[in-house]
This record gives sequence, structure tokens and C-alpha cells, in this order.
Amino acid sequence: MRNILVTSALPYANGPIHIGHLVEYIQTDIWARAQRLRGNRCLYICADDTHGTAIMIRAAAEGRTPEALIADVREQHLAAFSEMDVHFDHFGSTNSSENFAICSEIWASLRKAGLVREKKVSQLYDTQVGTFLADRFVRGTCPKCGKPDQYGDSCDCGATYSPADLIHPVSALSGTTPELREAQHLFVEIEQLHDFLNAWTQSGNHLQPEIANYLAGHFLGDKLHDWDISRPAPYFGFEIPDSPGNYWYVWFDAPIGYIGSTLEYCKRTGEDFDRLWRSDATEIHHFIGKDITYFHTLFWPCMLKTAGFNLPTRVHIHGFLTVNGEKMSKSKGTFIKAETFAKHLDSAYLRYYYASKLTGRVDDLDLNLVDMTQKVNADLVGNLVNLASRTAKFVRDLGLSVEYPQDDGMFAYGAGLADEIAEAYEHCDFAKVTRLVMSIGDRANKLIEDTAPWTLRKDPAKKQQLQDVCTIALNLYRQMVIYLSPILPRLAVQTGELLDEDAKQWTLDDVKTPLRGTKVNEFKHLMQRMDTKNIDAMIEETRAENAPVESKPQWNDSGDALAAEPMEGICTIDDFGKVDLRVARIVMAEDVPEAKKLLHLTLSLGGEKTLNVFAGIKAAYKPEDLLGRLVICVANLQPRQMKFGLSEGMICAAGGGGKDVFLLTPDKGAVPGHRVH
Repeated sequence: MRNILVTSALPYANGPIHIGHLVEYIQTDIWARAQRLRGNRCLYICADDTHGTAIMIRAAAEGRTPEALIADVREQHLAAFSEMDVHFDHFGSTNSSENFAICSEIWASLRKAGLVREKKVSQLYDTQVGTFLADRFVRGTCPKCGKPDQYGDSCDCGATYSPADLIHPVSALSGTTPELREAQHLFVEIEQLHDFLNAWTQSGNHLQPEIANYLAGHFLGDKLHDWDISRPAPYFGFEIPDSPGNYWYVWFDAPIGYIGSTLEYCKRTGEDFDRLWRSDATEIHHFIGKDITYFHTLFWPCMLKTAGFNLPTRVHIHGFLTVNGEKMSKSKGTFIKAETFAKHLDSAYLRYYYASKLTGRVDDLDLNLVDMTQKVNADLVGNLVNLASRTAKFVRDLGLSVEYPQDDGMFAYGAGLADEIAEAYEHCDFAKVTRLVMSIGDRANKLIEDTAPWTLRKDPAKKQQLQDVCTIALNLYRQMVIYLSPILPRLAVQTGELLDEDAKQWTLDDVKTPLRGTKVNEFKHLMQRMDTKNIDAMIEETRAENAPVESKPQWNDSGDALAAEPMEGICTIDDFGKVDLRVARIVMAEDVPEAKKLLHLTLSLGGEKTLNVFAGIKAAYKPEDLLGRLVICVANLQPRQMKFGLSEGMICAAGGGGKDVFLLTPDKGAVPGHRVH
């Protein structure tokens, strides 16, 4: 028995699970279930990827903490995976104490090995949002091939570059043109491990041939670039223990999440952590998309090697998903969320269709909705379920024949496919699995057509022949379902109930011995034909989900606020001109424990100019909710020495005080330093 730990790339906690994501999670889930069917122990570990600028910005925009955001998204992700029958042995979070502990351990190992260095870098900065931009939050024209709308680190043509090299870069967060700014960053010098990486990637054991060739041609032939693994504040993530003010970049702590989530699992179950991540007793298998090959095949092995963790036994890499031959589109209704798919269609349809297309190569996969309908109806309903629906009810009272009938070698044919199907599962060639299994059904359905059990049941003298025909058909059906149980786990459970078995106990050996003399329980409907009406409804709902929302204004113009605070006397334009009102960004916010009303704020006016301010807004705002927010401040107020420090300005707010305080927020497009005229 092999001991296997399998992972998928961690879903980012900034949005829902959609059918593009599900290619990978369904592929991984099928592979893990197939290993268990073969008698191996296989743990499926995953987690939410929770850190980074995008999480921080979205949380601020929604007026809540990043922690509250990622907690909500976690529940949404788990519900979506459950609806699609994707089962994890543990689903953790990168924002856990366990993950921080592993990050710290690996970081200390990199430091000790002399792989870390520090230098100033020029990085694109979004002046509207007030943050440095991660590579994935910059889009622009590729400097190598000229293709537009490419990510800030790589192009579809295979080129890699710095975001600053992009032609006409645009921030994905605000849509504005970012500017270059300098900041101190920490780097890992992976060139020191070049020989190791060359040997590991080119050994022929860990990667698909096309991936090994890609790495050799694009990276390993030259000096490897240092890996930038830090980001300056503000940033939602783990602050680097020996570098205050700097945070580990999300691509540092995200893959470490595989190990951190395993540590969570071990604490929950009592499993031996070292046996899973520091022992030859366990194989590590990663499933990822080709867009993150760079991180998982160069940086990640370096981290594991240096810190003494298991290297991946295999990194299984798949291609992208298109729908009807095109990129997923919100306007066309093909950017389909998992929950929307499950609402209108059986999850088995998608699992089977993906399986019928996946080969273990890095080819892209096209979800053709017409083809899926035809394949599901032909294979799952017409070929597979048809065997049970046309025979089980005839032996509800009889049960299966005591002796397995002569079947012209059909059961033996199916049993003889076990090793070939096991090997196909091992190499992720699920398409081959479905072809081989359907060949069993082709033979079984011909038997049904030739013998017509619905006619046999009318003649009492042919009772034994009816029982024998149904025994053969149900055994071949069972054989097919056992083979397909990793792909169709829900159907496997239903079939076990029909044939009075526990499907969870099945192994591949069960396809080699027919059921005889056992009872057949009441037949219940197993699967409906796929209907284009449901597809149309799913697409229309997806369009509606992404349509612009027209909101009616909600005004409160009662005059109560004006009555509570009447207007002051007239002032001149000269009086008003003395007050220098500026747009500022809150870059630091903390409680003042000794004060009942005050929060301590640092306001950025752009560039290096900041103001130290004490504001009486504690009753209305939490410090963590203010980070990154734009406000209006009085920038030329006479500084005032307070008990807690020097206050150099004042932020502007409406309301009567206490909890009724409402900060004034500039309109979109305003940036720190803009004067309010």
C-alpha cells in the first residue's frame, strides 16, 4: 500500500469557485479516489489562499476586516466543493498559526543557507489605491510579442518579465496607470540551486516531458533570476519576523499552505506530521494549472530542498478551460459558478465530461455544451444507467441467480480491464478510463436488446432465463460503476444501495468476482437525461448575475441634521482659503488604550509627506477597518501637543459625535495630495 498526500493549487479567497477552477479540483479528486480504489492510502489536502493586496483592498471597499472576508469566502468555497462532490481530508487556510510556523521555519532555513539578500527595487505603484502592485494585478502589452492584456509576470507566448517592462501597464485594482517607485525588498537567490533544479526537473520522474522541456528552454539554460519574496506595508499577510515592515509575498506563503494545512490536519487527527512531509514513506503529488508552473517547479522545490521537506514525487500540470471554443465570458453567460451549475445540472455531468477529456497531457480542455449533452445522454444515461433501469425491477423479488450464468465472456472481458484502467488512472488518462468502461456497456446493452427482459417477464416458464439475463446485466453495470466510482461517487453510493453493498468498501478486486444469489433492493431513479432547457437557464442566470445593477438612490433629506447643528455665520473666501484641505490616505491606524475617544492615525499626503493625527472616532471605527482608506484632512492646522503625542492635523467627518461619525471619502479618481477647493 502506497502512502500518498495529494494537493490542488489553493483557491484564492477573493471570489467564488467556477467551472474553470473545477477542472483541477475534479481532476485531483478523481485521482485521489482512484488511489483509494486501488487500495492505497491517499490524503487530499487543500486550503484557501488568503493573503495579498487584492484581499486587503476588497475588504476595505466592503467595510470589513480581511479576516471577516476570508471567513465568508471559505464557507462559500466549501459549499461549492461539496455540491460538486469534491472531498478534502482537510481544508485549511494560509492565514493560520500553523502556516506562519512553517513559513518561519522555511524562512530561517533560507537565511541559514545564505540564499536571502536585500536590495531596492523599482515596482509599479497604484497611486489611487495607495499600494504596490503584485505582478498579477498589472495588465499590459507583452514586451516580447506585443500581445495586449497580459499579466505582469508572463505572457501566453511563454515570455516572462517584470511588470515594469510591460507596454502601457494598467492597474487591475483601479484601472489607472501605475507609477514606478522604489522600495526595499528581500530576494531568494535560487541560482545557487541551479544544479539541483536542473537535475530534479530533467530527471524524467517528476514532470510531464513538455513541462521539463519548457523549463529547460526558457529558464534553466540561463542564470536564474532572484525571487522577490517580500512586499512593503500596507499588505495583508504575515510580517517577516526579522524584517519589520515587510511581509512575505503571497507566492511565498501560498504553497507553504500545503504543509501548513497538513499540520492543521495532524493536530486535529493525531497523525505523524514528519511521516507525511519528512519521510520517504509518503509520496507528494501536486495538481496545478500550467499558468503557475514557474512557482511550483523552480521556487517551490528550492524551498523544500533547503528546509528538508519532501520534494514532490510528481507535479501534474493541466491546461486551461474554454467554453464552446472561447474563453469563459460573463456577458455570454459561460463564466459559470459551481453553485450555479449545481443548481441547474447534476454535478455528475461535469465530472464525467471533464474526465472524458482529461488525458494527463498539458492540453487545454474545451467544455462544449452541445457535446457534453450528447456524451452524457449517450454514455451515462443510454449506456450505463440504462443497464440498471431496464433490469433491476425485474429481479426485485427474485434476487440475483445463485450461479453466475454463461455470458460469452462478457464479465471476464470487463474484469480483464482492471490493470489497464488502474494504469490509466495513475497517469491521469481519465479519457481512456471512460472509453474502456463504455466498451463493457456496449456489450451489455446488446445482450439486453437481444434478450428483451421486458418480454421474458411475461412468460412464467422463462423466469430463470429472466433472472440470468438480469444477473449478467446488473453485474456488468456494477463492474462499470466500480471502475467509474472515482468519477461518479454519488452514483456509486446509489448503486451500492441498490445491490445491498457498501460502495465505500469497493476496491478494484471487486470487479473480478460477480455477485451471486444476493438480493436486489427497490430501484430508485439514478440519473436524468441532460436537458438543453436547464443549460439555457444556467446561462441566463449567469448573465443575470453579472449584469450591471441599477440601484435607486436612498436619500435622507429630513433636515434633522441641519437643525441639530445650525449653520455658522458668513465667512469670506479669504477666510476659507486659509484652510488647506487635502486628500490623504490612512496608512497606519492603532488604538490609544489610555484614551476613550482617540485613534492614532498616520496620514499620507503622497510621496514622503505624512501627518501624525489623533482623531476622536474610536466609537465609530475600528483601526483595522481604516487601513488604506482615503479621507479629507486639514493639512495646515497648528500642531497640538497632546498627552499621547503630537497631533499635526485633523480629519474631516460628519455627524453628531460618538458612534454617529462619518468620515468624508473623496470621489473616485482623487489621490493623496489633491487639494480640496
